[in-house]
Amino acid sequence: MDASKAGEAPKVSAAGPGNGAEPRAKVVMFATAVCPYCVRAERLLRSKGVTDIDKVRVDLEPARRQEMMEKSGRRTVPQIWIGERHIGGCDELYALDRAGKLDALLA
Repeated sequence: MDASKAGEAPKVSAAGPGNGAEPRAKVVMFATAVCPYCVRAERLLRSKGVTDIDKVRVDLEPARRQEMMEKSGRRTVPQIWIGERHIGGCDELYALDRAGKLDALLA
């Protein structure tokens, strides 16, 4: 999540079968390896052309769960951010898609 470590540039995703040069909003997802909702959320994001998800594995980095809880006010995974906007979990992500609002957030 911290793009400043080791001099890394912020991650920007590209989508589409064309030249892939279209910049996308940064997506951050706090997740665990065995969470079916995390898998489902990632599958939806990938189907929307998101190729780069900054996935924070709270099962491998337990201290990051505390960070997630402080930022989101929630303790369950996944917790998803698109750009600076906290989306919530898998249900909220799918609700945005059903309402036709997810694509605009990802653009």
